[in-house]
Amino acid sequence: MHVLFVCSGNVCRSVIAERLTLAVAADHGLQELSAESAGVRALVGFPVEPLAAQTIVGLGGNADNFKARRLKAEMVHRADLVLAMTEKIRDQVRELVPEALPRTFTLLEAYRIAKVSGARTVVGLHAARNDLAYVGRENISDPVGLSPQQFCDVGDRIAEALVPLLLALHAHQHPQATLRPRSAADGQPPLLVIDGGRGEQGRRAEHLRPGEYSGPAVEPTRHAAESAG
Repeated sequence: MHVLFVCSGNVCRSVIAERLTLAVAADHGLQELSAESAGVRALVGFPVEPLAAQTIVGLGGNADNFKARRLKAEMVHRADLVLAMTEKIRDQVRELVPEALPRTFTLLEAYRIAKVSGARTVVGLHAARNDLAYVGRENISDPVGLSPQQFCDVGDRIAEALVPLLLALHAHQHPQATLRPRSAADGQPPLLVIDGGRGEQGRRAEHLRPGEYSGPAVEPTRHAAESAG
């Protein structure tokens, strides 16, 4: 599955999501999972914003060798799933490539639909979309110009939605797959994963060792990002 993340400048939110996805793919050996990112008003050629780079490292990713890119139609065409950071940007993607509507969501929208409906495919997410219309905004705000703490908060919010979503979609594609367990001696909070089914609450499940992937648990993520600075 190839995932395209879209934000505004492509130096903060979408690149955090891209590099977190690549870290999840590497840590779990998910060779079919790939990602890229772009911005609707990209700062073309710019590297990752420094505080976003610290956040990426705190989440277990690699912020090196990145240059911001402007969103193009061919990027949308080659993506199996498009995840935007705001509803406005999601709608801009749909305007650029109307036929991409069934596979274009905000990140928080896709996570909510998967959690509530039990959908575990992109087709399933779209099928449940109209039944689960949400009154309110499902946006992740741009942290540019904000404090290091607020960058960490944005990184945590991205991770807490994205990692469970990726693992749920992978588990459906590979039902025999097993994830490496985290030992109790590691002393880290477990990863939030999605339960399957309407009305169920998220649960905590032990999947990963922090040495392999630091995961989206809020406090460890925040501390790691702060220590990276």
